[in-house]
Amino acid sequence: MLHDALVVLGLYSLLYKVMPFSLEIDEAFIAAILTVIGYSINDTVVVFDRIREYLRDHKREPYVVVINKAINSTLGRTMNTSLTTLLVLLVIFLFGGVSIKGFVFALLIGIGVGTYSSVFVASSIVADLLKGKDPARTA
Repeated sequence: MLHDALVVLGLYSLLYKVMPFSLEIDEAFIAAILTVIGYSINDTVVVFDRIREYLRDHKREPYVVVINKAINSTLGRTMNTSLTTLLVLLVIFLFGGVSIKGFVFALLIGIGVGTYSSVFVASSIVADLLKGKDPARTA
């Protein structure tokens, strides 16, 4: 979650004078950060639930193999959800008013980064934490 919020904040800071619309850190930006964190939490819970389910069902296989299978099974759902959300946000960004562009821009960045971190960063951390836990299941 911290990763997602920092990336959005960092890009806001880097693009402050470059973008033709307001990138002020105001109430809308705070709402966007909180929305991104909530989206990321939800996505991470879905991925972790699938990993937990697969770890319970495949007890004899190494952790890394089971986590890889779990990520592969949830990847389609995660990508469909994210791309659908990004498509709607892109339409709002292109056709919405000037006052909402900064908010939607933060959401566009955050949804992309949140999906990436849920699937690739968080699950890799779980795989690393489980490496030395059970020597019989390590690859």
